[in-house]
Amino acid sequence: MPAAADKTRRRGRDRSPSVSDEDIGITISTPNGRSPTQKHAFDIEDPASYERKGMVQKWNEFYANKDFGNILLLIALYWLQGIPLGLAHGSIPFLLKEKLSFAKVGLFTLAGYPYSLKLFWSPFVDSWYDRKFGRRKSWIVPIQLVVALMFWWMGSHIDGLVRDPADNIYEIMYLFLAIVFLSATQDIAVDGWALTLLSKENLSYASTCQTVGINCGFFLSFTVFLALNSTEFSNKYIFSAPREEGFLQLGSYMAFWAIVYVAVTLYLILWKVEEPEADEGAADYGIVGTYKTIWQICKLPHMRQFIIVLFFAKLGFIPNDTTTQLKLIERGLHREDMALAVLIDFPVQIFFGYYAARWSRGSSKLKPWRVAFILRLLCSVLSMATVHFFPQDELSTWYFYVILLTKVAGSMASTVQFVGMSAFITQIADPVIGGTYMTLLNTLSNFGGTWPVFFIMRAVDYFSSATCVLSDVSKSYSCATTDDRKRCTGDGGTCDVHWDGYYIVSTSCVIIALSLFITFIRPTVHHLERLPAHIWRVSKEARQ
Repeated sequence: MPAAADKTRRRGRDRSPSVSDEDIGITISTPNGRSPTQKHAFDIEDPASYERKGMVQKWNEFYANKDFGNILLLIALYWLQGIPLGLAHGSIPFLLKEKLSFAKVGLFTLAGYPYSLKLFWSPFVDSWYDRKFGRRKSWIVPIQLVVALMFWWMGSHIDGLVRDPADNIYEIMYLFLAIVFLSATQDIAVDGWALTLLSKENLSYASTCQTVGINCGFFLSFTVFLALNSTEFSNKYIFSAPREEGFLQLGSYMAFWAIVYVAVTLYLILWKVEEPEADEGAADYGIVGTYKTIWQICKLPHMRQFIIVLFFAKLGFIPNDTTTQLKLIERGLHREDMALAVLIDFPVQIFFGYYAARWSRGSSKLKPWRVAFILRLLCSVLSMATVHFFPQDELSTWYFYVILLTKVAGSMASTVQFVGMSAFITQIADPVIGGTYMTLLNTLSNFGGTWPVFFIMRAVDYFSSATCVLSDVSKSYSCATTDDRKRCTGDGGTCDVHWDGYYIVSTSCVIIALSLFITFIRPTVHHLERLPAHIWRVSKEARQ
C-alpha cells in the first residue's frame, strides 16, 4: 500500500467530518447516508504504482484472502442480476424483432428503464429493514424468491407469449418490467451489503465482483442463450439429426435459473449470517434528508452543465447500439453469427476497461472519453455502411470480419467512455456523501443512454416507407414493418423500399451529436475536468 493511500486511510478514521482536497482516497458514507463522522474509506492507488505479479501469485493471494467466501457470494449475487438483464437488454429484443416492427420492439425496451432510475427508491431500501434478519437480507431474500417464482411461472408460459408477440407484447413488457425492477432493487441492497460484507482492506474487490458477476450473467443470457436457442447452430453443432427448434428454449432457460435463485436464497437464509453494522444506531440523514442532498447536488452551477452532458452525450450512438444488430439480423445475418461477434467482443471490453482507467489520469482526465466519442460516431457511420452493403446472397467470410471489426471497435470505444466517465465521477464525488453523490451521477449517466431508445426505435418505423408491389396494383399496401414484409412475400409480391428510416434516424443522430460535441460537449467537458475538487463539494450548510 503506497504511503499516500495509507495516510488517506488513517485520515478516514481519525479526522473530523471535513475532508481536505488533498485526499487521494474516496470516503463513502454508509449505505444509509448516515452521519458524516462514520464512513467507509476506499483506498485508490495510482495505477502506475501497481506491482507486476504473475497470474499464479495473484490467484494464490486471492484464494488465501480471508474474504474469499464473501467475494464468491457477491459474484453469485451480481451474477443473478445479470441473468434477467441479459434477457431484457439482449436476447428478448432479438427474438421479438423476428416478428415485430421496431416500434413494438421499442415498446419492450421500456422494461429496462427501472435499472436507470433506481436512485429514486434507493433511500427506502437503505432505511426499511428487519434488524434481526439482517439489513440487506431483508430485501435480497424476498426479492430473489419473487424473481424465482416469476421465472418458474414464465418457464411454462413465456415460449407461447414470444411465439405470438404481436398480441402479447404488453404482457411480455410488463413481466420483464417487474423483473428488472426487482433486480434493480436487489442491486441496491447488494451494493450496500458489499460495504460491510468485505473487510476494509478488501473493499476494492466490490467493484470487481460487480463487473465479473453482472457481465457473466449478461453474457450467458445473451450470447450463450442466443446460440443454443438458434435452430441453425443447434443442428450444426449439437443435434445429430436436424430439428425444427433450437437446443435451449427460453422457458427451459428461465426455469433452470429459477432453481438457481432458490438455491442461492436458501443458502442466505440457512447458512449466511449478516453481521449487524457497527453504526446502525447512529443518527442519519433519513429519507427526506437524502433527497434534499440529491437536490443540493443538482443545484450546483457546474453540475447543471455536467447533467446536460450526461443526458445528451450518448444520443449519437444509440441508433447503432440498439438497431444496427437488429437490422443486420433482418438483412440475413444469423443469430449465432451475432452471438459469436458478442463472444469475441467480451474479452476486448475487459482488456480496454483496464487500460482506460490508467488513461483517465492527469489534468485531462476526460481526454480518452472525448477521443472515444469521435470513434463511436465513426463506428456508427461504418455500421450503417455494413447494413447498406450487406450481401443479398450468402454472407462471405471477409464481410463477416468487417462486421465483427466494426462492432469490436465500437465496443472498445464504448468501454473507454464508460470507464473514463466512471473514473471522473469517482474523482469528483464529495467524500462525505460519496455514496449518494456517485449513485446520482451514475444513474444520470445510465439514463442518458436509456431514455432515447424508445423514441429512436419508433422513429425508425415512422420514417420508413415501402410499398408491396403485387400483380394487381390496386391491392398494393405498405410493407415498411417486418410483419408487412412477411405478408407481402406470402402474397407473392415484392417489397419496394422507398427509404429506410434506420438511415434517416442514424444519420440525424450522428449529425446532431457531432454538432453538440463541437459547440457544447467538448468545451464544457474540457472546462469541467480542470475544476478543482472543492468546487464539486456540497457545503455542510447545504446539507442541513
